[in-house]
Amino acid sequence: MSVDHYENFPVASWLLPKHLRQPITHIYWFSRSADDIADEGDHSDSWRLQQLAAYREALSQIEQGSLHLPPSDPRYKIFTPLATVIEQYQLPVYLFADLLTAFEQDITVKRYQSYEQIHQYCRHSADPVGRILLHLYQELRPDSLRMSDAICTGLQLTNFWQDVAIDWEKDRVYLPLDALNAHQLDESYIQRRCQQQPTTSQQDLQWQQLMQEQVRYARSLLEQGKPLVQRLPGRIGLELKMIILGGLRILERLDQVQYDVFTARPKLGKADWLRLGGRLLFTRF
Repeated sequence: MSVDHYENFPVASWLLPKHLRQPITHIYWFSRSADDIADEGDHSDSWRLQQLAAYREALSQIEQGSLHLPPSDPRYKIFTPLATVIEQYQLPVYLFADLLTAFEQDITVKRYQSYEQIHQYCRHSADPVGRILLHLYQELRPDSLRMSDAICTGLQLTNFWQDVAIDWEKDRVYLPLDALNAHQLDESYIQRRCQQQPTTSQQDLQWQQLMQEQVRYARSLLEQGKPLVQRLPGRIGLELKMIILGGLRILERLDQVQYDVFTARPKLGKADWLRLGGRLLFTRF
């Protein structure tokens, strides 16, 4: 599990049951490759959208049971094993299509006015991941799905707050503009901090207050999802517990650096993983 890079997927973790590691790896590589199409390299937006449309077409073929990609097709290594996983575990194809919607949105939408818009994005970018995993785990009670959504959205927001400066370099601002305005800030503050230009002490205080609210909200979502751990048996539950603890630890680190994500971006190091190991064993959810 990585809170830094496609943070919601527990990729090949030793905590996962062995029979699920390969299916989750294939699902991850679908998401990873689509995310890279949206984010990496110097390609034009039209090229990126065209490539994601080809992914969407392959998903449609899987849904119709008509996927026949030649080995020369660059999608072959991604979608051929993915089709097997989807069929074997009866995974809803629309959840994968939702992820593509989020990656398309990364290309076309750079600002979000309100938390409602951010949540709508997370319903496509994050929540489908948890729901796919719950289908693998065969835990589909409605309140389990809601708890999963809370965890995944909480992780997505944690990643946003962690990566404010990184996202700015991609011309993206995931902090709701309404929240910035409520604290008498705008995105020019982010620009000045990223460019190491001076800001006033009052602006810095307003930023800290803004980010404290965002961190508190993300933490509340992760806390809402904690009971789901008890519904997942054995190592699956431990895996989810570690994911939640990892997200909560990033939020702790944000508090510790007083939300200065411009010069001290928090990430998990060796000491953090040792701390998380202890919490995994001794913290009760």
